[in-house]
Amino acid sequence: MANILIVDDEQEIGRFLTRLFQMKEMNVTYVDSGSAFDELQGIERFDAAFLDVRLPDRNGLDLLKELKKQAPHCKAVVMTGYSTVKMAVEAIQLGAEDFLEKPFEDIQVIEELADHLTKRVDYEEYAQAAIEAGAFLGTSAKMHELYRLAYKLASKQVTILIEGETGTGKEVLAGFLHRAGSRSEQPYIGINCGAISESLLESELFGHVKGAFTGAIFDRAGYFEVATNGTLFLDEIAEASHATQVKLLRVLETGEFFTIGDPAPKRTGARIIAASHSNLERAVIEGAFREDLLYRLDIVKLTIPPLRERRQDIPHFIELYSQKRGLAFSFSPEAAAAFMHYGWPGNMRELVNMLQRLSVLYADEPVITIHMLPEKMVRPGTFQKTASMPTRSFESEWQRFSKQVTDLYNSDEPVGLDELLQTMKRMEKQTAEAFINKTLKETAGNRELAAKKLGVSKRKIRYYLNEK
Repeated sequence: MANILIVDDEQEIGRFLTRLFQMKEMNVTYVDSGSAFDELQGIERFDAAFLDVRLPDRNGLDLLKELKKQAPHCKAVVMTGYSTVKMAVEAIQLGAEDFLEKPFEDIQVIEELADHLTKRVDYEEYAQAAIEAGAFLGTSAKMHELYRLAYKLASKQVTILIEGETGTGKEVLAGFLHRAGSRSEQPYIGINCGAISESLLESELFGHVKGAFTGAIFDRAGYFEVATNGTLFLDEIAEASHATQVKLLRVLETGEFFTIGDPAPKRTGARIIAASHSNLERAVIEGAFREDLLYRLDIVKLTIPPLRERRQDIPHFIELYSQKRGLAFSFSPEAAAAFMHYGWPGNMRELVNMLQRLSVLYADEPVITIHMLPEKMVRPGTFQKTASMPTRSFESEWQRFSKQVTDLYNSDEPVGLDELLQTMKRMEKQTAEAFINKTLKETAGNRELAAKKLGVSKRKIRYYLNEK
């Protein structure tokens, strides 16, 4: 039988939730203040907790931190009014599983949430959903934390702002948020605000009636209307004109918009996801973006790390790319180093384009060498140290190495012992990397758990992955 903790100073809500969970045959403990929470004995016994983020004597986030410290296994849900949604999102970043907005609109949602929290859930559930959406997480802790948080927010009716450099995968993340949420069966529409003219963008977003302007020969529903029960993704929103920004602000504030040529307002229930490769705060300072619109968009911000901050994922992606296309990319040590040390300003998009280029130009070559790479990737002094990117799969590399050593041992040819020992050291390092990366995949990027399984410290893992 599940043990549930409720902390809320509104006793009416406390009594309601107590009865609701008791009807589901759960043990319920209810307290109405932070001080009463402090007096609880045996906090570790709770399977799930529902915490109000605003208590008269304590900050609910402080209770969440204490709960996670004493009972890390306990699944927490924060409860909040609309005005404190940002605080609720902060709570999720601190380890809460979900948040509920007050007043409660659907009792079934609360019941299903309680059932979900008290059951064992596959910790890789979010990762599987990310793969299905076309995302590549690799072993990067930052990417796994990003998608884990996005997975928790996917079903929430909250505006989300995605920031990240060009090519990092903002559109992929937006698609993941839609597919992983409760609106997945509803329309998903994406539009690049910088790719079309101001007049056409307004028509695309809000629609028009017949005769509203030259060329309007029939009524046309805009994306806000078409996506009213689904998701509208506004990519590169910083490129929208000030006039369009004003109209977007009205939609975010009231849910209302005007079709061009129609004086009657319409309403939309579309969930808005916006994205920009520009720093919107800097754009506000420079006068290129409205400050009030930024406030409306920046309820939840998800920032995608650039590829240069997760270089350890480059060999994993190359291997995955090769497998999907039936290729066999093999790199010389210098070419491998170039891939690992290059800055990748175009991020994942640039990496994909580079692999496509190599597969077309050098499909018949057994090894990709430094001379086959673009000049921008080749800089004097860049490749003094061989990067930790395997040129073949670990299994084939190990078999090749074993055969070479065995053949050398059984031959009568002179042996360069120093060279052999250097090769063995490189193979030792590749072996360590292979087992580390395999374990990181198994633990969804959780380095603490991976280190425990391997019997080494996290510092040792960083050392072998060249992150020291």
